[in-house]
Amino acid sequence: MSSDFGIPNVLLSRLTNVATLAALNAGELLKKGFGKTHSVDLKDGRHNLVTEYDRACEELIIKQIKSHFPEHSFLAEESGLEKQDKDSILWVIDPLDGTVNFAHNIPMFAVSIAATYKSQVLAGVIYHPLLNELFIGEKGHGAHLNGKKLHVSPNKILDKAFLATGFPYNAHENPLHCIEHFSHMIKMGIPMRRIGSATLDLAYLATGRFDGFFEVSLSPWDYAAGKIILEEAGGKITNFNGDPIEKLIETPIVATNTALHEQLLTHLREDTVPNE
Repeated sequence: MSSDFGIPNVLLSRLTNVATLAALNAGELLKKGFGKTHSVDLKDGRHNLVTEYDRACEELIIKQIKSHFPEHSFLAEESGLEKQDKDSILWVIDPLDGTVNFAHNIPMFAVSIAATYKSQVLAGVIYHPLLNELFIGEKGHGAHLNGKKLHVSPNKILDKAFLATGFPYNAHENPLHCIEHFSHMIKMGIPMRRIGSATLDLAYLATGRFDGFFEVSLSPWDYAAGKIILEEAGGKITNFNGDPIEKLIETPIVATNTALHEQLLTHLREDTVPNE
C-alpha cells in the first residue's frame, strides 16, 4: 500500500526506522565525546567550528544508512553532496548541530537526519543525546517525542509568544537586517531564546515549548528534519516572504505554530526593516 505522495508505506517506515537507529548510534558517540578536549578546526565564517566528532558521527550515519540503502544519495554538512540522483532518496544529515556548544561543553546540541524525495521531506529524526529526547516526524503519520504525539502551542497572540532565533556566522554584516529584527522583538517585550541549534529550535517549536522561530539563513541540513516534525505537529514553515520551502536550499526561515505565522511575518518580510 502506498501513501498519498507515492511512497510505499513499508518503505516510509523503513526510512524512519533506519534514520532513528542511525541518530541513536551517533548520539551515543556524542555522549562519549561530550566534555572531552576536542580537535577543533575553523570552517568558512567566524566561529564556524568543526570537531572530530562532527566527522566521526557523519561517517557513522552515512555508513549505517548505506548498509540498508546503498543506492541512495546523501547531502551532509561536512562531506557535502554524494551521488546526486534525482530519482533516488536523498538523505540530508547534520551529524552535530550545535558544534560550538559541544566544543565549549554546553549541553545543547543534536543529531539531525532527514530522508527526502525530490525536495519533499518524507521522514525526519532529531535526537538530543544528553536528554535522551528523540523527535520523529513521518509524512502523513504525525510527529512524536519519545513515542508521545506532538502538537504545536495554541497561542494566537504574538505579544504573548515565546520565540527562538539564531544568527548566521556573518551576523556582523547584518544580513537581512537580522540585528534590527532581533532588537525589534526585544523592544516589543517578547521573550527570546538563542540556544545555538536550529534543529532543536524547530523540534521545541513542534512540542509547544516555543511559539515561533526565525533565522535569516539556514542550510538544508539545519531544517530538513525539523520541517517535517514541525509540519506533522501542526506548525508552518516558510521563508520571510511567506513562500513555502519547496526546494532544499539555503534560505531564510520563519516557523510558527501556524496561528502566529502572519503576525510574525509582518515583522520579518524581506522588504521590511523595523522602524526603530
